[in-house]
Amino acid sequence: MRSNRILSGLAAALIVAAIATSVAAGKNQGGAATGAAVPARPATAAQLREILQAERGNVVVLNLWGTWCAPCLREIPELIRLQRELASNKVVLIGIAMDDASAITSSVEPFRRKFFPAFLTYVRDSPDMDSLVSVIDPAWNEILPTTYVLGRDGLVARKIQGVKTYEEFRDIVTQVSTAR
Repeated sequence: MRSNRILSGLAAALIVAAIATSVAAGKNQGGAATGAAVPARPATAAQLREILQAERGNVVVLNLWGTWCAPCLREIPELIRLQRELASNKVVLIGIAMDDASAITSSVEPFRRKFFPAFLTYVRDSPDMDSLVSVIDPAWNEILPTTYVLGRDGLVARKIQGVKTYEEFRDIVTQVSTAR
């Protein structure tokens, strides 16, 4: 019995270490979206503030999406491509799935892992969608997809609603990343 607890604790510690190593490796290669091994996980408003604070100095592309949102699913590959191509300019992509937090293991993570394994995703940890998004936009109107481009100072530089092409995203992110 005691040995089972020790083995369980050791296994949990190894998993946490592997996730931390993946996140660190992703950061060293130019951003959050490279952390393919990191599973989707819930985030509270306070945790989102901490996540965004840790990204200050980078241009953050924060994408609100849902597994049920067809337009969202069309633009995610474009955003992943953008992050990969602009990673050397310190552009970081973070996704927030607006699915219910209880759906992480049943739908969000299997979906993300199958279709967008390089997409670092958090899932709202509140029944109210607005509480998480209000960290960056208290007036959010619940339209998906919505993408926020945060400047290196951590402030919202652009709010983008609806599907955009790679070229449109690239132009916007390039403008924000070169702004002084």
